[in-house]
Amino acid sequence: MATAASAAVAKNPKDFVFEWEGKDRTGKVVRGELRAGGEAQVSASLRRQGILITTVKKRRTAGGRSIKQKDIAIFTRQLATMMKAGVPLLQAFDIVGRGSTNPRLTKLLNDIRSDVETGTSLSAAFRKHPLHFDSLYCNLVEAGEAGGILEALLDRLAIYQEKTLAIKAKIKSALMYPIAVMVVAFVVVTVIMIFVIPAFKEVFTSFGGELPAPTQFVIALSEFFVAYWWAIFGLLFGGLYFFFESWKRSEKMQIAMDRFLLKVPVFGDLINKSVIARWTRTLSTMFAAGVPLVEALDSVGGASGNAVYQIATEKIQKDVATGTALTTAMTSTGVFPVMVLQMASIGEESGSLDHMLAKAAEFYEEEVDEMVKGLSSLMEPFIIVILGVIIGGIVVSMYLPIFKLGAVV
Repeated sequence: MATAASAAVAKNPKDFVFEWEGKDRTGKVVRGELRAGGEAQVSASLRRQGILITTVKKRRTAGGRSIKQKDIAIFTRQLATMMKAGVPLLQAFDIVGRGSTNPRLTKLLNDIRSDVETGTSLSAAFRKHPLHFDSLYCNLVEAGEAGGILEALLDRLAIYQEKTLAIKAKIKSALMYPIAVMVVAFVVVTVIMIFVIPAFKEVFTSFGGELPAPTQFVIALSEFFVAYWWAIFGLLFGGLYFFFESWKRSEKMQIAMDRFLLKVPVFGDLINKSVIARWTRTLSTMFAAGVPLVEALDSVGGASGNAVYQIATEKIQKDVATGTALTTAMTSTGVFPVMVLQMASIGEESGSLDHMLAKAAEFYEEEVDEMVKGLSSLMEPFIIVILGVIIGGIVVSMYLPIFKLGAVV
């Protein structure tokens, strides 16, 4: 199937997106896109799926900014609103495409519209663009088409995406302030070490006599900065680049870092609650759409954004597939709080699992909101103390010889 070929997306960011066209085993013309390192990889992947290739070409990069998750969320909301208002699907795509200020998004919507116009189902058209529409999105759209409730499912998708983006924005805002302050502090200290301290050193040399130990230490540190600033910056930025690349590419590194982040004081609790909120919100949305529980769990782990919960979800899926109750399977993982387990248990017993999980998601989303507000006020004095110790220590060490000279006079 064309959709299967399109879904085989590699994770290497240096790969290219290729547009292909060919014929399947029945002779039907199929087309789609695939991320790969070259045309040979595309051809080999499609041949394994029984597709006779007619054309393969690298997709040209359209002008404008890249398509972000927020763009897809806005498009979903617009599409759901227009379909609820009775606007035909093709016309809705046309309206949203013409109203977009991003040429790349316009081209994407026009491609999907063309596929739908030629008889392709909406979910199949979305599956041809796995870079922008994940399996959760496509599965919900497919469920909506099958049940004749596409506009309702699109509305659920829009709500889900909006809440997910909101919770990510809150996490970023909580982390941005301390990171920004630390970066500014590093720049200030670097400027002091490279330009200010050497000027003080020349003045102190004319004094004669032995300098206090703190002053000698700061001067030695400044001399090291002046002599090896290129190595310091190279190691710092090179180390950060290597660290984040390893985090992104290595599965073991991802699992280790995700476990570590959940245990970090204060921030670990915030991240944990946001992950639980996403996990429960995703499962609630999928289950409410009529997607079977075992199939729904396919998308839930990845949507949580944490490898620890993704591994736990895979275990839950295996247990549920063998007849274990969801609550029992969740309890055995040891990663879910008691409240979530109780809500899931009540939902299973009452037949309202989606409703109870949605309530749990709302609770943890509110918890994240309150924690972010509290963190802002908590971090300010903490950061001020750190900066005061660093900057104040440097200033005092530089003025100690002057104080000593004044005492002598």
